[in-house]
Amino acid sequence: QVQLVESAGGSVQAGGSLRLSCAASGQVYSRHYMAWFRQSPGKEAAGVAVIDSDGSTTYAGSVKGGFTICRDSARNILFLQMTSLQPQDSAMYYCAAARWIGLSLKPSDFTYWGQGTQVTVSS
Repeated sequence: QVQLVESAGGSVQAGGSLRLSCAASGQVYSRHYMAWFRQSPGKEAAGVAVIDSDGSTTYAGSVKGGFTICRDSARNILFLQMTSLQPQDSAMYYCAAARWIGLSLKPSDFTYWGQGTQVTVSS
């Protein structure tokens, strides 16, 4: 079992930045794929970014160039640096983990999920 706990999100104005973190505990393996997802009210969860144990990444097209995913494998912490935030980035953000799935952004491929943290961007 893997437990994932996201840091508090926050509220920013359009154009601002936020950094989310996610602490993993339990049976955490360095080869776990780690990812961020987000979900807005009335919408399905959507993949934001995923990273593998070697640091390879894949981003959703909507965040490419503005968001950066990285991980501190020694401390089992996943990060999401978000810049140039816009109101459409407002959502509940979740970190997730899985093994042996490749650089997938499909929610159904992930086994472990955090409780989520709210990000609100005002115009």
